[in-house]
Amino acid sequence: MQPLIFGLFLSMYLVTMMGNLLIILAVSSDCHLHTPMYFFLSILSMADIGFTSTTVPKMILDILTHSRVISYVGCLTQLSFFYFFGCLDSLLLAVMAYDQFVAICYPLHYLVIMNPRLCSLLVLVSFLISLLDSQLHCLMMSQLTFCTNVEIPHFFCDPPQLLKLACGNTSTNKILMYFIGAIFGGIPVSGILFSYIRIVSSILRVPSTGGKYKAFSTCSSHLSVVCLFYGTALEVYFSSPVSHSPRRDVVASVMYAVVTPMLNPFIYNLRSRDLKKAMQRLLNRTA
Repeated sequence: MQPLIFGLFLSMYLVTMMGNLLIILAVSSDCHLHTPMYFFLSILSMADIGFTSTTVPKMILDILTHSRVISYVGCLTQLSFFYFFGCLDSLLLAVMAYDQFVAICYPLHYLVIMNPRLCSLLVLVSFLISLLDSQLHCLMMSQLTFCTNVEIPHFFCDPPQLLKLACGNTSTNKILMYFIGAIFGGIPVSGILFSYIRIVSSILRVPSTGGKYKAFSTCSSHLSVVCLFYGTALEVYFSSPVSHSPRRDVVASVMYAVVTPMLNPFIYNLRSRDLKKAMQRLLNRTA
C-alpha cells in the first residue's frame, strides 16, 4: 500500500500548494481583488499552506526513506507549528465571518468599518493568539515524561495520542488541553455563530427573492469552508477520546489536516466569479 499512499498524499499536497499559491498570486496581482474579503482569503491560503506543510512532507519523506522516526524536539516543533496554523485557520474563518456580517448588515458603512488599519489589526491579533495557543500546547506537552521510545499510532505528533503514551497520571494534562481548546476554539466558533445569526436575520428581512439569493450566495463559499473545517476538527478532537479505532482517528485527521486545505481553493474559486476571472488572467499572462 505504500506506493499508493505515497502517490495519493504527494498529489494532494501538490494540489494544495498550487491551488493556494494561485489564490495568493491572483489576489496580489489583480487590483479588483484588493478588498478586505480577498485580503483575508489570501492570508487563509498562506495558513493552509503552512498547515499542510507541517505534516504531509514529513510523512512523504518517511515513506520514501522507510524510516518513521521523529526526535523529541522534532515532535514538539511539529506540534507547535500544527497548532499555530490550525488556530490561525480558525481565527481567520471567524474574521471572514465578521467581514461577511459587515458587508451584508451594514453595506453602506462597509468601507469605513473594514478599513485597511482594522483589517491589518485583525490579522495581527490572529497571528498573536495563534502563537500563544501553539506555545501553550508545546509547553504542556514538554512537561510529559515517556518511559522509553514510543510508537505513535498516527502520521504526526498529535497531543491526544501523546497523552495516551505518556507515563504517570495525565488527567490534569487532559483537562488543561481541553480547557485551552475550548477557549481558543470556542471564541472563533462563537464569533462565527453570532455573525451568521445576524446575517440570516438580516437576509430574511430582504423583501425580494432575488436579493435573498444574492445575499446567501455571497457567504455560501465561506459557510462551506467553515462546515468542512469545523466538522472534521470536531470529529478528531471530540470523538477520539471515546473511539477505540486508531484507523478512524487517522482518517478523520487526514480529512482535517490534508483534505480541507486542498478543497478550500476549489470552493472559493467555484463560488467567486471575480476570483475565477483573476486566475484566468494570471494563467494567461504566465502561459
